[in-house]
Amino acid sequence: MRPALSFAAVAALALAACSQPAEKTDAPAAPTQARVLAGVDLDQPLRVMGTEPFWAVEITPQGLTYSGVDRPEQKAANPGPTLQGTVASWTAETAQKTPLVVTVSATDCSDGMSDRIYPLTARVEIGTEDLTGCAASVAAIEKAGEAGRVE
Repeated sequence: MRPALSFAAVAALALAACSQPAEKTDAPAAPTQARVLAGVDLDQPLRVMGTEPFWAVEITPQGLTYSGVDRPEQKAANPGPTLQGTVASWTAETAQKTPLVVTVSATDCSDGMSDRIYPLTARVEIGTEDLTGCAASVAAIEKAGEAGRVE
């Protein structure tokens, strides 16, 4: 003679057989906080530039590209900015093994040659050179007029 299963045990087995396995859901990723300085989203393409001599650093998610008049172009990986108060900086090494540090601060800037006012003041150290200039998002620079505030 076989032992009889209790009603409770049979009910539990029936419920277990009919229930669907719980789907594993990944918790939504925590939203990343935008890195913004003086209204400029530092995770979007940024142009840092100066005059006398003319030079520029393009900062994109893919990398930093330094160029200038009579200067070889140099590229580095983008390590992302480090923010501290009203200052952001990128510290990298170019493919030519040249140290490159780009620092921007939330201070209005005039390039001295145009009538534009940029939202960020910049300093670039590349190798033994120390350059100063201005910075803004590429989108803001491209839509700005010849004079006035770059926003």
